[in-house]
Amino acid sequence: MINTTELKGNWNEQKGKLKKKFAILTDNDLLFKDGRKDEMLGKLQVKLGKTKEQLHAIISSL
Repeated sequence: MINTTELKGNWNEQKGKLKKKFAILTDNDLLFKDGRKDEMLGKLQVKLGKTKEQLHAIISSL
């Protein structure tokens, strides 16, 4: 599982890679706010049709 500190530290770089990999994602989909990580991941789950575990694996592999 990726933690919030890891996610925040590299988020701009990871966000660009996610948008490249999944062209349907927008900046609003990838908006990371403190305390809202789970909300953002939930939106990504719905939009991409992935489980939370799959999303964590995708983000960790970037």
